[in-house]
Amino acid sequence: MTQQFTLTVNGETVQVEADPDAPLLSVLRDDLDLKGARFGCGLGQCGACFVQLDGKVVSSCDTPMWAAEGTSVVTVEGLGSEGALHPVQQAILDEQAAQCGYCISGVIVRAAALLETTPSPDADEVVDALDRNLCRCGVQRRIISAVVKAGART
Repeated sequence: MTQQFTLTVNGETVQVEADPDAPLLSVLRDDLDLKGARFGCGLGQCGACFVQLDGKVVSSCDTPMWAAEGTSVVTVEGLGSEGALHPVQQAILDEQAAQCGYCISGVIVRAAALLETTPSPDADEVVDALDRNLCRCGVQRRIISAVVKAGART
């Protein structure tokens, strides 16, 4: 049985009809056409689907819609503005820190949240923050470097 949900996604209030137990990730991708968050493990363990929910980074693959009702969701698409990337997005590009790109949206969402609380993190703080983000391509050092540089720019 579906029901109506109201939430704010990337600054815009939206209403969607979904099953209360449907994953937020499915609604973002299938109903709102926001493809940045990706399905990885489906268990909330890899970070490919990370979004910010009321300022907290969560796995959207295992966040049911009933838990998202009335919240503010920020996806990777909502971090930058028209013509101006978020500092983490720009640093990832500048450092060529994405290889296959599958994990990178979750990494960017988590790193952006880190910069909100720790504006100039060192490498160890970045490593700790990104601990739940799984990257199989082997570009972790470039990602860490990019996030440190993004912090230095803000």
